[in-house]
Amino acid sequence: MEDALTELRKFVAERDWSQFHSAENLAKSIAIESGELLECFQWGPDADPEEAGDELADILTYCLLLADRLGLGAEEIVLRKLRQTQEKYPVEKSRGRSTKYDRL
Repeated sequence: MEDALTELRKFVAERDWSQFHSAENLAKSIAIESGELLECFQWGPDADPEEAGDELADILTYCLLLADRLGLGAEEIVLRKLRQTQEKYPVEKSRGRSTKYDRL
């Protein structure tokens, strides 16, 4: 992720776009791009992989930029949340089930 973040920082700096990248604007952009990803699946369960990949890349881009703006390491926060989720959903109770953790 560091290579991607380095390239994103360079891209944004070259265009002087950081002035538009408040945490609020980046969060809004994540939601907007998520809607565009859903459009790929609007009429059925199968999406064109390239189109879905482009929208997913937009979402990931804004997520990385938001984490950076907030001073958070993307990999660190993902792994921390994964550890929390592992505690909520122990394998022996949750394997093969979609039940919410408070009902396991």
